[in-house]
Amino acid sequence: MLCLTSAATTVMLLSGSITLSWDHSVEKTRWQEHYRITDGRLHLVEASVQGSGAGMEPPPGAQLEQGAWRWQPDLWLEQLTLASSEFTGDYTLCLDSGLCRPLGHWLPPGHSVTLTPCYSPEAN
Repeated sequence: MLCLTSAATTVMLLSGSITLSWDHSVEKTRWQEHYRITDGRLHLVEASVQGSGAGMEPPPGAQLEQGAWRWQPDLWLEQLTLASSEFTGDYTLCLDSGLCRPLGHWLPPGHSVTLTPCYSPEAN
């Protein structure tokens, strides 16, 4: 389960993995990250970016596949905070069910959003 928190609002989403994507503010190319929710943390298992430049150079070991650089960061996070920017547009969040929506679909725009794994007694 994933919790989205912004200002005084929290939304719980049933999902074991998510894909987060957005457009880079300078290069205007798509950036995408795939996370699994494991052991109460967010596990970044794959990232990709369409192009390079302006602080988004792919790391060593990245492979160019179908027009995007892809790599496996293997990063574990307790939470992920996303800034709101008028220069990038909204983030897109895709659940493992295949449902994809802008973050503004679930939360009011204009605030930073924090993603955390969450627990609900009703889920058991």
